[in-house]
Amino acid sequence: MSFKEKIAERAAREIESGQVINLGIGIPTMILDYLPQGTEVLVQSENGILGIGPRCRGGTEDRTLIDAGANYVTLAPGASFFDSAVSFALIRGGRVDVSFLGALEVAAKGDLANWIIPGKMAPGIGGGMELAQKAKKVVVTTSHTTRDGEPKILPRCTLPLTARGCVKTIITELAVIDVTPQGLMLRELAEGTTLEEVREKTAAPLLYEGEVERF
Repeated sequence: MSFKEKIAERAAREIESGQVINLGIGIPTMILDYLPQGTEVLVQSENGILGIGPRCRGGTEDRTLIDAGANYVTLAPGASFFDSAVSFALIRGGRVDVSFLGALEVAAKGDLANWIIPGKMAPGIGGGMELAQKAKKVVVTTSHTTRDGEPKILPRCTLPLTARGCVKTIITELAVIDVTPQGLMLRELAEGTTLEEVREKTAAPLLYEGEVERF
């Protein structure tokens, strides 16, 4: 299992049956592969779909069915289509229970930066700002560090923000961390990972209580 699959598998356990969820680009699109059996969800996409089905496999693509990230998708029974105004009304009206988003940086107080690195091309912020601010719960799924080994979890974000104080939970290949009023609380450690490694690769202060569970 790759580190991205590991993150997606752990993130799927945050979903409760009956929820409306939105999946960002990258790792979040892999989460449906790991939904516990019997879990029923409604997957929403900003471009006007409610009821996205299992991830589309190569050779089965329908050119008329894409999500907001332009990935080919399948449909679950009962899926519906609507225009962008209705789709964003769903988000802004607080109808999305959980939004899974990627991250370039996450701050100790839950600030999220995930849409642009100044000087590099970015397609735009898309629906990220609305999802970050209006989903009932925002879960970040991301590698714990950058490709250069620099921490992504920081005291303060240095990149342009998507939204302030929006992140509730951070899931990486090393740990599950909750954003609390007291600070970042380590909830779980990945198997084979040490507390010292996670603290070393996390630039923001990290709290924990007792023996930390493993995933």
